[in-house]
Amino acid sequence: MTTLRDVKVGQTCTVERLTGTGAVKRRIMDMGVTKKTQVLVHKVAPLGDPIEVTVRGYELTLRKDEAQCIEVTDIARA
Repeated sequence: MTTLRDVKVGQTCTVERLTGTGAVKRRIMDMGVTKKTQVLVHKVAPLGDPIEVTVRGYELTLRKDEAQCIEVTDIARA
């Protein structure tokens, strides 16, 4: 399965499921990243961490390990 970490800058995707557990999963959900949410990847830092995305109309920054917990589908060019 593809994760948000694999999505390239300028691509959109749809969240399929969250694989994290406990506090990590809860934190991601509290930020608005839930099943069937559209995500646009804006920027990736030079060393790949963190990743800046748009979710539900606002900017959000995620660490690589958090992005790895978000499985996505329907990857397309924005």
